[in-house]
Amino acid sequence: MTDVNLTTAGWRKSSYSGGTGGECVEVAAVEGQLLVRDSKDPDGPCLGLTLVAARDLVGRLRAQ
Repeated sequence: MTDVNLTTAGWRKSSYSGGTGGECVEVAAVEGQLLVRDSKDPDGPCLGLTLVAARDLVGRLRAQ
């Protein structure tokens, strides 16, 4: 993953996340990557996926 400014990445919370502070995931598209992080820990680690890898992951999750 290249160095990107994660604070201005335009994070979006999953539409499946409730407003009660449970398990929430946020995603941001930055420089040809999909970034994924835990919304409860915005300063913690994030996972960076190429767009091809992100599409593959979503496809595999939907097939479950």
